[in-house]
Amino acid sequence: MISIKSNREIELMRHAGHINFLTHEELKKHIKPGITTGELDKIAHDFIIKNDCIPSCLGYEDYPKSICVSINDEVVHGIPGKRKIKNGDIVSIDFCVGYKGYHSDAARTYIVGDVSEEVRNLVENTRLAFYEGLTKVRAGAKIGDISHAIEEFAHHHGLSVVEELVGHGVGTSIHEEPDVPNYGKSGTGFTLKEGMTLAIEPMLNLGKKEVCMTDQDDWTIVTEDESPSAHYENTVLVTKDGYEILTGE
Repeated sequence: MISIKSNREIELMRHAGHINFLTHEELKKHIKPGITTGELDKIAHDFIIKNDCIPSCLGYEDYPKSICVSINDEVVHGIPGKRKIKNGDIVSIDFCVGYKGYHSDAARTYIVGDVSEEVRNLVENTRLAFYEGLTKVRAGAKIGDISHAIEEFAHHHGLSVVEELVGHGVGTSIHEEPDVPNYGKSGTGFTLKEGMTLAIEPMLNLGKKEVCMTDQDDWTIVTEDESPSAHYENTVLVTKDGYEILTGE
């Protein structure tokens, strides 16, 4: 069932979203060659707890850490550990923050040091694909309007769209209805209503669209052709005339 949030619920999600944004801002200070993904996880965990929120990913379906850190060809769900970030990496960080039973979800892909122009364009155009989809968000629009806008933008810039992973509703659970694919047909899918809260999250590849689960754990998803992948996500409130981003920009 699709949840329409009350004003009280929206205020709680605004707070969860603000702390999510601030956590990403804190992490940006530390993402550099030599730091381990596990150290980034601890920084995020401690920051979220210090701000009277909870790291919602920790323990979700037995996920063992507070954030996901996915590097280069890793699309999503990379588990933090001893791996060190190095010059030339692109690092996608995705996590959820909970406050009084309500959650926010946001992801960013960060460039570390020197990368090729095509990789830099991948990261930037994944971010811009989110905003292209966002232009379609308003009460009365369809989910497919968002999906189609993201897909068209991605293909125009020579990027492939991961189809097995999609955006989603978010609220009292990290994942709620409806699904928000990054591909589709305009005018199809659920009708957006004022008060809906969605996690819109383009996941785009520099190579082919196919992905698979790595054999190193039961979480990390990688591109089949080992091409770089980027991820950009915000929690968005649907309003009468448009939207509000709850997790900063």
